[in-house]
Amino acid sequence: MTTVIEPAVEQRVTGRKGRWIDHWEPEDPEFWRRTGRRVANRNLAFSILAENIGFSVWVLMSIVVVNLGAVGFDFGVSQTFWLLIVPNLVGAALRLPYTFAIPRFGGRAFTTVSACLLMIPCLMLAYAVTNPATPYWFFLLTAAAMGFGGGNFSSSMANISFFFPERKKGIALGLNAAAGNLGVAVTQLVVPLVITMGTGINLAYAALMWMPLIVLAAACAWLFMDSISSARPDGVSYRNAMKNKHTWVVSILYIGTFGSFIGFSFAFPTLIGLAFDEFTSFVGLAFLGALIGAVTRPLGGWLADRTSGAAVTVAVFAGLGAGSLSVLLSVAVDSFALFFGSFIVLFVLTGLGNGSTYRMIPLIFSAQTRARAAGTGENLDVALRAAKRQGGAVVGVAGAVGAFGGVLVNLSFSYSLDKAGTLTPALLVLVGFYTVCLATTWWFYLRTRVAAGRYPSLAYARV
Repeated sequence: MTTVIEPAVEQRVTGRKGRWIDHWEPEDPEFWRRTGRRVANRNLAFSILAENIGFSVWVLMSIVVVNLGAVGFDFGVSQTFWLLIVPNLVGAALRLPYTFAIPRFGGRAFTTVSACLLMIPCLMLAYAVTNPATPYWFFLLTAAAMGFGGGNFSSSMANISFFFPERKKGIALGLNAAAGNLGVAVTQLVVPLVITMGTGINLAYAALMWMPLIVLAAACAWLFMDSISSARPDGVSYRNAMKNKHTWVVSILYIGTFGSFIGFSFAFPTLIGLAFDEFTSFVGLAFLGALIGAVTRPLGGWLADRTSGAAVTVAVFAGLGAGSLSVLLSVAVDSFALFFGSFIVLFVLTGLGNGSTYRMIPLIFSAQTRARAAGTGENLDVALRAAKRQGGAVVGVAGAVGAFGGVLVNLSFSYSLDKAGTLTPALLVLVGFYTVCLATTWWFYLRTRVAAGRYPSLAYARV
């Protein structure tokens, strides 16, 4: 039977067990005021809890690798970076299937399951660091299991999008994303403190500390979250999105913003130790980068709303290129202060870019639809509803593709340090890529000829 979640929510018997809501009309102002807002906000709160812990476990290896040498594990530069690359790779790969899991299994059930899966890497890590004979391949397998936390972002965003009306989705998804990103900062702030409690370094604490929180997140999801019966996978929107060139343009831009954020987050503590070994004690401050990057994400969306998402994104890529050159200079002159400060600026910019790039997506597809409707005479309201669904599909695709950017960032750092013994080649590659992203944004979304009508698919929007 269907469990009644709120007295004011009309429900029909569906034959499914669990907290399934069969009548959900968030676009109805009276329904939203009377019941919908309360239910949606409750689900958002527990979704944020689960996603935050997911991000925390996802980047856990970024702190663990810095301390492996202190507990008797001697891995080379390339091996160390692969321990950072593998969780990023798995997390990115899981984002698309996690997105489709919500309509199939329901938000409540899948949030519970995805939270429980986080227990696997924690148990594996606790075993690995307490056994001196643990082989490198087991650490790699542990790092891969941490990728479960990376997939949580997409399932959480997909689930929450069903609960809120269009006018409220921006702030709800922004809070959900920013709170998840904050999990990176939480790990890099708290774990170094916890593993040094007592005598020496106890890396097992890095795993054990998350287990009660995982149980809490899973229990809250099961007891207090809901699933919406009307949430259905929209295969047509995904197929249309895959065939639209702007899906891939935006995905490339998101590689440059979110890919840089998560790639820098994984690498920053390790880079501090490798580039400035006399400043290893400052590894504990690496959390500031991820914290600032998470906090500035909503600001990027806010700036895009008040100016232009494309203009903000162009400025972000210009800043990322300049910031990378500043990191390059810091290494050349051996200035840790410049190195640390430059990375903080890079994190600020990636946060702004994450917000502005995501804000561009609905505008781009709305603009295309308006232009097409003006030319074909199709019903604009119907076409815009389809455009919103397609934009939602693009968010899922871009989120998955963008996460692979973190893999590329760490591969470049690994190859550069292993083969050249310096960060210079990797930083020059980043400068080149940010230049390409800047030119791509300008070419598709800022050129005067767009407004003039040469590209009518975008002529109706201020992207």
